[in-house]
Order: sequence, then structure tokens, then C-alpha cells
Amino acid sequence: MALKQHKDARVRYEQQVENTRLYVLPFIEKTKTIGPGIKVLEIGCGEGGVLTPFIERGCICTGVDLDAPRIELANEFLKDAIAKGHAEFMLKNVYDDDFLKRFKNNFDLIILKDTIEHIPGQEKFIPYLKNFIKEGGQIFFGFPPWYMPFGGHQQTCEHKLTSKMPYYHVLPRPIYKMILKMGGENEYMIRDLMEIRDTRITIERFERIIKKNQFKVLNKRHYLINPIYRYKFGLQPRKQLAMITWLPYLRDFLTTCVYYTIG
Repeated sequence: MALKQHKDARVRYEQQVENTRLYVLPFIEKTKTIGPGIKVLEIGCGEGGVLTPFIERGCICTGVDLDAPRIELANEFLKDAIAKGHAEFMLKNVYDDDFLKRFKNNFDLIILKDTIEHIPGQEKFIPYLKNFIKEGGQIFFGFPPWYMPFGGHQQTCEHKLTSKMPYYHVLPRPIYKMILKMGGENEYMIRDLMEIRDTRITIERFERIIKKNQFKVLNKRHYLINPIYRYKFGLQPRKQLAMITWLPYLRDFLTTCVYYTIG
């Protein structure tokens, strides 16, 4: 069934803060110095948990999301940083002309943590991000490959059966939807999971997009056990075996999370 962090925003925020301090920020620092004055944009920022460690380092952070309640929470949780001019959170679409005009070539770092798999038209969206980075800027992606055991985000389901079953999200759409209905999920949950199915992304397609648009992979890390699973399932993070990392397609089924920094 749905975990505590799926319903408690403060718990979710605190978990994101700790996970970013321990795993996301150190990974980014392999290729980008993070400190005072660095301008950071997070797309899909939610309650601001991922940006908090960057704010603590003296970065100037901007968070955007299309979920109004989560932006309200970010403004509440990080009101002190906002008052000092260190952070800004906006209910905004990055495709809007006024957003592009204000932030064109503005950021040293863009973060998409558990976000790209929710965005439609990734072939258009990923190269569009070039508009916002300065020369020498970098973009971080962290996402669960679609074919991994819970790549459909079915762990957010309300009922025990539908939330604990791995891999059934890769079945044909009608069968997947039927299982969710039979499991007792409501129409809102089913609609949300169908949207994720429509915007799903694999390691192979992600790498094809960045190669086609002449991005360079600066660093990557594949996880057998996603660091965030410390909170979800009580499992310790574990990197993927190197041999699996380099096996196309098979790695999508056995890798629960990937981190990439591109530039």
C-alpha cells in the first residue's frame, strides 16, 4: 500500500533533503563545484527537498513545478531562504515565454530528480533545456528506468496487492489498467499511473536523445538498489554491477535508478 511519504509532505521533504545530501549532491560534485553564487534550477521541485542542500551551500536556487499544493509547501518549508533571496519557487511551465525570457542562459546547473519520466515529449524537452544553462553549465538527471520492477510507480497504489507486485506495469496497457481496476484502485490513481506509462523513459532512449542533441555524458551511475529505497523499503543502496551497466536493454530490467550529469 502507499507509503507514509506518499501522504505526508513533511516526511517526503525530509527524506529528499537527506537523500540529496548523501547521494545526489556528491554525485554532481564529481563534475561541478557547488558553492556560493552557483545558480541552480530544479524542474519538478515539489516541496523543495532536493534544493535544500544546495541552498545550504550558498547557491541561488529556483524551483518550478506544475503542482500548486507542493509549491505552496515549498514556500512554507523554505520561507527563511526565500526571505533572504536565496530561493524562489514558482508554479510555472518552463515552456512559457516569460520564463524563457527571464532565465535564458541563466543557470550553472539544472536538476531533474525523478521528473523526466513524467514529462511528455522528451525528445523536444531535453534539448530545450540548453536555453537555460550558461556556457559550461550542466544538467543532472535521476530517474527510474521504465522496465525496472517498479518503473510504473505502482508502489504509490493504495492497495497491498497492486502496490507490491513488480513488473506488471510493462504489460499491454489494457491489461495493466484492468489489473489496477481489479485491485481496487480509484480512477484518479489509475489515470495518474496511465500518464506515467505514456511518458515512460528507458536508459536506451535517454542516451539516444542526449547523443542526438550533442550532449556529452560527464558522469553516470546506475543503481541496483535506488538510494531512496532506504526509506521506501529499508534497503541499503547498491551500485549496479559494471557488467550489467553496459548491457543494453537487460540493464533496464535490473537497474532501479540511474544518475547522469550531462553538458
